[in-house]
Parts: sequence; C-alpha cells; structure tokens
Amino acid sequence: MTSPQRTTESNQAERLRWNDPVWVARWLNRQALTAAVSGYLLDSLAPADGERILEIGSGTGRATVAIAAAIPRGAVTGADISGPLSELARQRAADQGVANVSFVVADVQHDDIPGGPFDAAASQFGVMFFDEPVRAFANIRRHVLPGGRLAFVCWQEASRNPWMIAEILAPFLPPPAELPAGKRRAGPFSLADRAETRELLEASGWEDVASRDHDLTVRVGIEALFEDGALSLYGVAEADQDRAREAVDARLAPLARGDGGYDAPLAFRTVTARAPRG
Repeated sequence: MTSPQRTTESNQAERLRWNDPVWVARWLNRQALTAAVSGYLLDSLAPADGERILEIGSGTGRATVAIAAAIPRGAVTGADISGPLSELARQRAADQGVANVSFVVADVQHDDIPGGPFDAAASQFGVMFFDEPVRAFANIRRHVLPGGRLAFVCWQEASRNPWMIAEILAPFLPPPAELPAGKRRAGPFSLADRAETRELLEASGWEDVASRDHDLTVRVGIEALFEDGALSLYGVAEADQDRAREAVDARLAPLARGDGGYDAPLAFRTVTARAPRG
C-alpha cells in the first residue's frame, strides 16, 4: 500500500492541539459526553467476529476497546494524531485485558496505517478534524477492502448542541486566520451539514452514503462542559474574560439541575458508507 505524499502543513493546528498536555487534560473531562454514543456507533458499524477494523481518532480507546470486545477473534487498530491520548488508550486496553487491539500515532488524512487491509473503518467524533476531508476520506477508503464499510458519529449543528461554548465565545475571539488554498476549516461541527458530508464522501470514492440523526440527553458535571482556565485556552484575552464568563454562564444556565449537575442534550448523527466493490 503506497501512501500519498505527506504534506507537512497537513492538520498542523490539530496536531499541535491534540498533543498539548493542557488541552488533552481538559478534553479528558469531556468523555462523559462522548462516551454516551458508543452504542450507536457499534450499531451502525455492525462488526462481525473475525473482522479487521480501523478506528479513526481513537483518543483514549474507549470506542476502540468496545469494538474489539465485540469481535474477540478479530482485530482493531486505533489511529490517532495524539501521542498522549494513544498512550492512555494502550493503558485502557491493558487494564481491561483486551489483547486484540493496537494503537498507532498517525494522521489518517495521509499516513499508511498498519494492520490492513481492513473490513471496515469507524470513528466516534474523530473525522471532523481533517483540513482536507476529501483527501482524508479517500485515504481511509484506500485502507478498506473492496465493498468494505465506513461508519462514524459526528455532531449535528452547533445550535442543537447548547452545551458547546465555542459558539458563544466567538465574539470574544479574534477573527480566524484565512485558510490556505485547498484547506477547509476543521472542528467539531465541520460535518454538521448532511448534504455537504454526503458530497465529501462521494467525492472521495465512497458509495451508498446514508445517515441518521439521534438525540440523547446525558447528565454530567460542570467539568465536562466548562472549567477554569478554558477561556485562555480558547484564546479569550484577559480583558474580555469577565464578559466571556458571563456569556458562558448564561449559555449553560438552562441546562443546570438543582443538584449541581447538568443535563446536556446531544444532537449527533451516524453516517455509513461503502467502498466500491470493483
């Protein structure tokens, strides 16, 4: 399997973000949100025992280990751009005694991933962070056998996920830098447009694209939604932090419960596709 030429600028911002120990530590608190959808991913993927499966953006390995447990005679390779998260994933698998899983630090947008060719590829909120998504999904398809499957979970629109504070912080941040030619802005909601996501997948060679919307409410602590220091991490200037914090508090107030917890409504989507059989 020959890898496409690697672009050193590829996913540069995400590479820095997901290898930053401060960002990683904060993201770990968010797992109470993302862990709730693993069952939806498994239902869409429908893994069969004996298969080889690639999991993209494997993070701390929660979904990877769940897939591996469903196919004890198969094997799962988790690929993630983050070294720290991949190390935590290895530890999770070891602690749970799951031996049919391995983890590799790689950028699935262009890297070769060991363990293939795969019967299927899956992702739980990992495929929204490509700055060249057509290239990325084509590289994923290249790793999958003819007729192989793709299943992933992504967020619906930001307006349907009021727990996400990035949108409310936009007025307090400098305008985003202009993107280089050929790049696309990555982020949690980059695949929120159903029609556009279908076009991206079809342009990268996938067929039989289908999607289904889901709504789920999870009970979490405030640390899963916001924590001290997050404003600086997002890039809010010191002079604006008081007003920004007021905006965040107003955004989250409707989600608060009397016991100090929060009810976070999750609006997400499962997407499936198939590689050409020819």
